[in-house]
Amino acid sequence: MILKFKIEYRTTWGEELVLVLGEKHVFMKYGDGGIWTARLTVRTPGKALYEPYHYEVWKGGIRTRREWRDRTVAGTRDLGHGRLPQKVEIEDRWSDIPENAPFHTSAFAGGAFSVRQGADGEVWTDAGEMYRRGWKCAGTAVPVFSLRTEESFGIGDFLDLKKMAEWAAATGQRIIQLLPVNDTTATGTWTDSYPYSANSIYALHPQFIRLTDAGVRKDKTYKKLQAELEALPQVDYEKVNELKDKLMRKSFATNWAKTSESAAYRKFYLENKFWLDAYCAYRILTRQTGTADPSKWGKYAKYSARKIEGFIAENREEADYHAFVQFHLSRQLKEARDYAHSLGVILKGDLPIGVSRTSVDAWQNPSQFHLDSQAGAPPDAFAADGQNWGFPTYNWDKMEEDGYAWWKARLKNMEQYFDAFRIDHILGFFRIWEIPAGAKSGLMGHFNPALPFSGEELKQRGFDISTGWYTEDSLNTLFLEDPRRKGFWHPRIAAQNTERYRNLPQWQKDAFNALYDDFFYRRHNIFWRDSAMRKLPDLLASTGMLACGEDLGMIPDCVPDVMKELKILSLEIERMPKDPSREFADTWSYPYFSVCATSTHDMSPLRAWWHEDRDVTRRFWNSILGKYGEAPADCGPDTCRSILMMHLQSASIFCILPLQDYLSIKPELCMEKPEDERINVPAISPYYWRYRMKVTLEALLADDVTADIRKMTRDCGRK
Repeated sequence: MILKFKIEYRTTWGEELVLVLGEKHVFMKYGDGGIWTARLTVRTPGKALYEPYHYEVWKGGIRTRREWRDRTVAGTRDLGHGRLPQKVEIEDRWSDIPENAPFHTSAFAGGAFSVRQGADGEVWTDAGEMYRRGWKCAGTAVPVFSLRTEESFGIGDFLDLKKMAEWAAATGQRIIQLLPVNDTTATGTWTDSYPYSANSIYALHPQFIRLTDAGVRKDKTYKKLQAELEALPQVDYEKVNELKDKLMRKSFATNWAKTSESAAYRKFYLENKFWLDAYCAYRILTRQTGTADPSKWGKYAKYSARKIEGFIAENREEADYHAFVQFHLSRQLKEARDYAHSLGVILKGDLPIGVSRTSVDAWQNPSQFHLDSQAGAPPDAFAADGQNWGFPTYNWDKMEEDGYAWWKARLKNMEQYFDAFRIDHILGFFRIWEIPAGAKSGLMGHFNPALPFSGEELKQRGFDISTGWYTEDSLNTLFLEDPRRKGFWHPRIAAQNTERYRNLPQWQKDAFNALYDDFFYRRHNIFWRDSAMRKLPDLLASTGMLACGEDLGMIPDCVPDVMKELKILSLEIERMPKDPSREFADTWSYPYFSVCATSTHDMSPLRAWWHEDRDVTRRFWNSILGKYGEAPADCGPDTCRSILMMHLQSASIFCILPLQDYLSIKPELCMEKPEDERINVPAISPYYWRYRMKVTLEALLADDVTADIRKMTRDCGRK
């Protein structure tokens, strides 16, 4: 059989279009009028007709992005019955495919809606309706654990997202942005509440299961426990997980036989066996040994597929229990996703830059991680000592050997549930802040990869002990030696805050400052760009999800250009301007292809922020809100409304605001103490992630604030 593909597609200089059919990659031929064609001869037509195909853009021999979600030939054409035709011609027009398009801004699934950037800069939405640049929509950022409905059991669950989607639709919003939802169970204590330290890139957290939808009876005991947990203003992580596990084990005892024989479960197990068995073994060994640290598991300390197969056989019932829980979690999250799509709402997930050093992934693939190091962030306005996240850094050279298969599998797994995703700390794909294992403070870190100074280069720049102006002890105060390259030195971050630096003569300070600024802001620009372009293009091309980058902090000059080239939406926060000369960002000047927000989960919501620094509040009140005199003591409903409107009216295509800030316009819906609405304080580690909304979503849907917010989104042109 001969398959001929034809499509109109406008590329930029140097770009090529590639057809991907199953495992085949065919570079297409360009013709007049932007028409690209490809011709394939297939030996097994029956198989080829049902293999998925999509288009990709390549440049300079590198795949830069995928432009279409997978389709099948048989799914696009009526091939009739009986004998298969000898020739099949497929003519795709991007305007015929509402979920995908050239230069797409995103490709949202499920018929919810689509947003694509056309060749001339126009934006298409829904089934071919076109707007010039300016189409915008709104969304809400909220952790699943923060949701509260009449069906909740002390914590938000996946099926609570259905009510959240109803509220989003009722307020004229299109997006629900979540924090990571992977399992973080390690110690069984509240410290496991940290959602960015997953024990598996595949497993979902059992705390998000809707018990009654997984076979748990809603009897008197259940209702009593539910009432006790729901009476709490915040999540009791330990109690919730203890009770959910106890009740799910009862459901497993009653329902496992029937579930295990179902076609749905068999399909789930076969599709996920490649990770599920190892995860089940991990959970069992953690419970049996009392530790999640594989190095303390005796003969299982070093992962062996053969040994784990035998271990699972010996612990079959317990392994089946964990698989039973994961089956229901996956089914429930997909149900919530499909329901949201039916309302025109999409789910945006979160891709953490790291995983736990005691995770299943590090246990199975230790060579892909630097287990002697910890990832974090350098000091900034929100954490003077920097941040130490604790998880290992990546051995990118090793990961590159198999084409970053681990990352691609991670994205493929997310794609089951989400239409868009936030790349947590996208700078980690350029360089990561690496801290030695055992160190507590982020001040002891350095960038990796990096170009540290050799001893000879330091000497050439005037840092020579023989000149007598500084000693070897001074060298160790101002510089850190590279842990993997002896004799090479990194300038210490924030060295200017040390007493030894302050005691230097001004000319010596000037010499160090010049070297410091060159190292952190100029020396690595091309180097870090190349580092990111080795990884990101191929990873982004492996998924149909829209990518949004969290590009906050110490941003190298190369980052915005790479994000623009790869069509990754930036994140714009008024309190964290990209322009270092400004105290507050100008919301009117945000790039169109960006996500704007009042804050992130690591920052205080509006009402709490107002109390943190009265001088900052006064300057914001005067210069941004245009008010005279001293700022009011509290950020009241009218002030909050003004700030929300400022963001909803911004130039960003997506305005995704924290739920707490939306509700700030009505005091009755807020916590009495604004600081109780904070999700995380990065400077405090470990931190208890336990914020929950004050009222149920059912009550919120019936409240007049819903119509009020809908009017705000519509008045600001967000649809």
